[in-house]
Amino acid sequence: MEQFSERDYELIEEAQKAIRLNYDSKHYNHTVGAAVRCKSGKIYIGVNLYSLHGACAEQVAIGAAITNGERDFDVIVAVRGKAGEEIIPPCGNCRQILYDYMPECDVIVSAGGKLKKVKAKELLPFSYSVE
Repeated sequence: MEQFSERDYELIEEAQKAIRLNYDSKHYNHTVGAAVRCKSGKIYIGVNLYSLHGACAEQVAIGAAITNGERDFDVIVAVRGKAGEEIIPPCGNCRQILYDYMPECDVIVSAGGKLKKVKAKELLPFSYSVE
């Protein structure tokens, strides 16, 4: 069984905190929170931005990290619900972004009711690549 560190559970808590503070299902549809931990140990959070061409919570968190000079990523997680009670996998667009920016990053997902870490590159078989 895969071991989760205290830092992994703290990352999940940060994603849950992001959505608890920003949950809005009526006006802006902020319903997903994400947190990414970089190799530096710093954590960046984000919530989804709902619009015709909105941004997922993972994209917002990754963008915040990159804006702050981070380029090496360790683990990312996304949660859904008013309290962030559900851990969700990245959507197809996010899977491509994860593949492009952090293929070796671990992604925390829920599989069969259990938490699991999967490499980002494994979430998108036959991915598009410019290489």
